[in-house]
Amino acid sequence: MVGERWRSRALGAVAAALVAGGAGGALGQDLAARFAKETPGSTATVDHGAWTRLLGSYVKPSPDGVTRVDYAAFKTGPDRAALKAYIAALETVDPGTLDRPEQFAFWANLYNAKTVDIVLDAYPVKSIKDINLGGGLVAVVTGGPWKAKTMKVAGVELSLDDIEHGVLRPIFKDPRVHYAVNCASIGCPNIGTEAFTGGKLDAQLDAAARAYVNHPRGFNVTGKKVRASSIYDWFQKDFGGDEGGVLDHARTYATPELQAKFKGMKSIDGYDYDWSLNDVKK
Repeated sequence: MVGERWRSRALGAVAAALVAGGAGGALGQDLAARFAKETPGSTATVDHGAWTRLLGSYVKPSPDGVTRVDYAAFKTGPDRAALKAYIAALETVDPGTLDRPEQFAFWANLYNAKTVDIVLDAYPVKSIKDINLGGGLVAVVTGGPWKAKTMKVAGVELSLDDIEHGVLRPIFKDPRVHYAVNCASIGCPNIGTEAFTGGKLDAQLDAAARAYVNHPRGFNVTGKKVRASSIYDWFQKDFGGDEGGVLDHARTYATPELQAKFKGMKSIDGYDYDWSLNDVKK
């Protein structure tokens, strides 16, 4: 049992390093410094109405608690151009003119919209990991489009990983980042049915955290054993730095029923993640 857990943690550490692509290194620090500027008290907002409309049209809540995207309808319908136009509009925004909540909403919405756009360009696919747009050796090892430079904001070419690991995580230092960005997979926290906005951000992030923590994808307790999403292994340092910290984080958002199951638990027995595309069931 100890050997299995050690191997799981070792593999998790390798996966985190590959996924994050050295987020704590020079590149991540440079991006954080480049986009750290904010304008406290700014009343400037970004119009995410187009994204809310698209999410409302193509994101389908399911009885199993997972929100899925109707990629087939989205790809063949009239809204592909609208999605690309929304992304292009976001690329003209100077994030430094925004306050922190509005910045967070901007980056999270851009990440999610571009992820959907990339999947649609490649659809049909079984997993986002089957999409490789380049991005060096790490992209070859991990698969997926996360390392490719697919966007430009304030004159800086960015990848999806740049947004998550170079901007959102180091600047905001909020574990709820992991509930905001969606990797188009069943194992990921749900993609929302409306865009993030600065005015509603805290409530939206808390709702996303509760939805994931209390779903079996987040934490699954059987008897005295708990299995958790691999997110809590890959990015353990964002959730307190150890398994006890992860469980304390989970307790913050757990329902009374789940809190009771967590009673006395100090460690996690294993981690799981489903990379299947979050496509609607046909």
